[in-house]
Amino acid sequence: RLELSFFNFLFSKFIVRLEILPLCSLTETLMDSTTATAELGWTVYPWEEVSGYDENMNTIRTYQVCNVFDNNQNNWVRTKYIRRRGAQRIHVEMKFSVRDCSSIPNVPGSCKETFNLYYYESDADTATRTSPAWMENPWIKVDTIAADESFSQVDLGGRVMKINTEVRSFGPVSRNGFYLAFQDYGGCMSLIAVRVFYRKCPRIITNGALFQETLSGAESTSLVAARGVCIPNAEEVDVPIKLYCNGDGEWMVPIGRCMCKAGNEAVENGTVCRGIKIRC
Repeated sequence: RLELSFFNFLFSKFIVRLEILPLCSLTETLMDSTTATAELGWTVYPWEEVSGYDENMNTIRTYQVCNVFDNNQNNWVRTKYIRRRGAQRIHVEMKFSVRDCSSIPNVPGSCKETFNLYYYESDADTATRTSPAWMENPWIKVDTIAADESFSQVDLGGRVMKINTEVRSFGPVSRNGFYLAFQDYGGCMSLIAVRVFYRKCPRIITNGALFQETLSGAESTSLVAARGVCIPNAEEVDVPIKLYCNGDGEWMVPIGRCMCKAGNEAVENGTVCRGIKIRC
């Protein structure tokens, strides 16, 4: 069995005129493995949890597996229960490294450079070491994750590590929370960091109306309608004012507008209706 060495890895706000859409999305983190100050305590079958360091020499917890000389591998690691906090679509950012199979002497043809990402929904934290079963169905597969770069023995000897970053999303999710699982089936790899988050459209004032933060929809193509509220001293004209929040957490498709009432004028880029001063 090969032994993996662990290594360090490296890691405007701008204002748009309010009439110009889309605006930048917001993200809310549900889980970030790099913030753990102790063992992550994920359930392994049979990955190994080890300590590593980030670029600032802060200790982080990582998982590794390297059973490339054994056939028919089916190695899983499952996160703790993650509450979705109202989100309908979940995004997962993964940082990982993978050993180049061709650089391993006498490795069998079963060696892999990919792994699978799964999720499992649940209304409560009910998982055990054997449930849900370590297999697709009940787990739902998100994707097979491949490395853009893999490392060799030469890289390892020179302490050069090639870190891959991949982001995947899934939905709709409707239960109170979920678990993530990562399945290795014959690779030599390290799961360095996992961040789970969702997107939402930011609170903005545009077209004379205030729109509150709005969660993105369940699909990447979803458009979630949001009603605006006219700013003080303004009123709707034509049709009810709306914006749509797309799957990336960006506002788009403005409909309608609010105009300042008589005796008021728009100032501060249209975000305030202020009474007109009458000069004698």
